[in-house]
Amino acid sequence: MANEEDDPVIQEIDVYLAKSLAEKLYLFQYPVRPASMTYDDIPHLSAKIKPKQQKVELEMAIDTLNPNYCRSKGEQIALNVDGACADDSSTYSSKLMDKQTFCSSQSTSNTARYAAALYRQGELHLTPLHGILQLRPSFSYLDKADAKHREREAANEAGDSSQDEAEEDVKQITVRFSRPESEQARQRRVQSYEFLQKKHAEEPWVHLHYYGLRDSRSEHERQYLLCQGSSGVENTELVKSPSEYLMMLMPPSPEEEKDKPVAPSNVLSMAQLRTLPLADQIKILMKNVKVMPFANLMSLLGPSIDSVAVLRGIQKVAMLVQGNWVVKSDILYPKDSSSPHSGVPAEVLCRGRDFVMWKFTQSRWVVRKEVAAVTKLCTEDVKDFLEHMAVVRINKGWEFILPYDGEFIKKHPDVVQRQHMLWTGIQAKLEKVYNLVKETLPKKPDGQSGPAGLLSGDQRVQVAKSKAQQNHALLERELQRRKEQMRVSEVLPGVRIKEEPMSEEGEEEEERDAEEDEEPMDTSLGGLHSRLANGLPSGRAAGGDSFNGHPPPGCASTPVARELRAFVEATFQRQFVLTLSELKRLFNLHLASLPPGHTLFSGISDRMLQDTVLAAGCKQILVPFPPQTAASPDEQKVFALWESGDMSDQHRQVLLEIFSKNYRVRRNMIQSRLTQECGEDLSKQEVDKVLKDCCVSYGGMWYLKGTVQS
Repeated sequence: MANEEDDPVIQEIDVYLAKSLAEKLYLFQYPVRPASMTYDDIPHLSAKIKPKQQKVELEMAIDTLNPNYCRSKGEQIALNVDGACADDSSTYSSKLMDKQTFCSSQSTSNTARYAAALYRQGELHLTPLHGILQLRPSFSYLDKADAKHREREAANEAGDSSQDEAEEDVKQITVRFSRPESEQARQRRVQSYEFLQKKHAEEPWVHLHYYGLRDSRSEHERQYLLCQGSSGVENTELVKSPSEYLMMLMPPSPEEEKDKPVAPSNVLSMAQLRTLPLADQIKILMKNVKVMPFANLMSLLGPSIDSVAVLRGIQKVAMLVQGNWVVKSDILYPKDSSSPHSGVPAEVLCRGRDFVMWKFTQSRWVVRKEVAAVTKLCTEDVKDFLEHMAVVRINKGWEFILPYDGEFIKKHPDVVQRQHMLWTGIQAKLEKVYNLVKETLPKKPDGQSGPAGLLSGDQRVQVAKSKAQQNHALLERELQRRKEQMRVSEVLPGVRIKEEPMSEEGEEEEERDAEEDEEPMDTSLGGLHSRLANGLPSGRAAGGDSFNGHPPPGCASTPVARELRAFVEATFQRQFVLTLSELKRLFNLHLASLPPGHTLFSGISDRMLQDTVLAAGCKQILVPFPPQTAASPDEQKVFALWESGDMSDQHRQVLLEIFSKNYRVRRNMIQSRLTQECGEDLSKQEVDKVLKDCCVSYGGMWYLKGTVQS
C-alpha cells in the first residue's frame, strides 16, 4: 500500500486501434544523419517499390554547395561512371555526382509487435506496421564504372591488334538438344538461389510520388493514423480479461514453462476442436485418423451434433470403403505439394492412393508389389498409402485395417448408392490412366455383399467350374437367339434386325432387365412384327423413323422418367453427340451431385437410359467402326441430337448422315457435301460451328465425338 501511495496514477489515457493504414504502413530507417538535418529538407528525386518483395529504392539529391562536399571527387566519380560524353542515359547528367540511391532491406520479418503511435487530445492511436525497412546507400554506380573501364580496355586491345590479321577459319558447330527435365531436377531448379533471384528481378518496379512533411496530401494521409470510430466497438482487440493482463504483466518463469509438457504443434485438443465449424472438425479428424467408422466419428463430435449434417460433411472429405470412411487423397496431398520420398507431384500421388482405395473396395487384401507395378511409384510412397488404411499380414499381404461395417450399409442405402456412383467414375478414370483390363464393380454397392476373404485352392476350382457352366449356358442362349433371328428373317424378309455383340455383362444386364419388366413374350407373328420394328420393343418405333423411338406409353408420367428425361435433354443441348459410355459417365456424375434420397437413386438400367435418349429427339448413329477397333460396345453406341430448333439442324443432319457411312472423314469432303445439300452460300463460320458441335480433329481427319481411339 505504501508503494502505491508513492507512485500514484497521474493520468489515464484512452488507447485506440486504427486500421485504415494497417496493410499499407511502412517504417523506413534511414542512415545516421546530423541532428540539425531532416530528410524532409533533402529533395527526393524519385521513389519506386516492389510490393511483393517489400523492396524500396529512393533517389535523393546531394548538396553539392555544402563546404564539406569534395567537388573534384564528385567530378571524378561522374567521369568514371558516364565517361566523357554525356547523354540521356547518363547517370549523372550534370557531370557531377549530385544524387545518391538508397535501397531497402527488411530489418525484421515479424512486425506484429510494432505499431506507429499518434497522441492527440488525450488519446493514443495505434496503427500496426506492415513492414520495417532499413534504407542503405546503394553503390551500383561503381559496377557501372567497372563495366565502362572493361569496355575501354577491350577497345584498346582491339585497336592494338593488326588490321591485316587473317579472318578466322570457319568452325563446325555441333547442335545438341537438351534432355527432358525430370521432376526432381525441376524442383531443385525452382528452389535454387539463381531462380529466386531471377523471379525477384522479374517483378516490375512501381513508381511512387514523394510528398513532403508539410504537403497537404501528407496531412490528409496522416489523418488515417487516427481511429475513425472512437466508440470502442471497433477496438475490441485492446480489451483483455484481467487474467490475460496479469499474464502479460507477470509472465511465468522459465522454470515453470520448462516443467510443463510440450504438446506437438499439430495436436489440437477436443475443447479447441469443438470451437471450430462442423466441416472443419470433420476434416481435421479425418486428416489425422485417416480411416474411421461413422459411429466413432459421431461419438467424437458429441451427442448434440445432427447425423444428417455429419453425413453431408463427411462425403466432402472422405470416401466409403467397406462401410468405413477413408479420407480423400487430395486432403492428404494438396495441390502444388510433392512426395517427400520421390518428389513426384501431388496429382500422381492422389491417383496412386485412389487406386489403392479402389482395390480395397474390391477385396480385403491388397499386394504391395501389384500396386507398385501398376502405379509405377516408389516403394516408400506405396507403403505410405497402405499404412494409411491397412495392416500387413505375413505371407498374405495388406489387410484393410477395420472390419466390414454392415450396420452402416443397411442404415444408409442412399449414401452407399451415391458412393457407389463416385467409385464407378473413379474406376473409369483409373482404367484409362493405368490401362487396366476393364473390371466391373460388384453388382451391389460397396460393402453390401459382405466382406471378402481369401479363397483356397478348392474354392478357386469350384468358382472356375461354375463360371465354365455359366459360359456354356450363355453360349447355348446365344445360339438359340441366332436361330430365332434366322427363322424370323425367313418369315419376314423385309425386317432387318441389328446384331450387337453380347458380352457376359450384357447378358446379365439383359436378364436383370427382363426380370424387372416381367412381360411375357408374344410369339405370334403380329406381335413379333410389332416388336421388331427398328430393332426396338413394342411402342419404341416412331413412324417411319429408322433410328428414333419413344418409351412405352405411361412411363413418361412417373417422377423417375421425368427426372431422367430432363437430364437427357439438358445434356444433349450442351453436347450434341455422345456415346453411351460417356452418357453413363455424365449420368453417374449427375447422381453424385444429387441429395440423398433422390428419385433417380431408385435404379436406372442401360435400356431405360437408351429409351429416354431416343424419346428426347435423338437418334442412334450407326458409325461403321473399323474391325480392329478397341472401342467397347458402349463406346460404339453413338447418339446425336437430331433436332434442336436452331439454324444448324440441317447442317448437323447432313454431317451425321456422312458419319453413318464413314468412320473418319476429311474436311474437304464435309465441306463439299454441306455445300451440295445446303447451298453455295454456306459460310466457313457455319461449317466450323457444326464441326465443333459434333466432331473432333485427330491426325488431319475428323471423327464424331467419342469415337476416336487415341
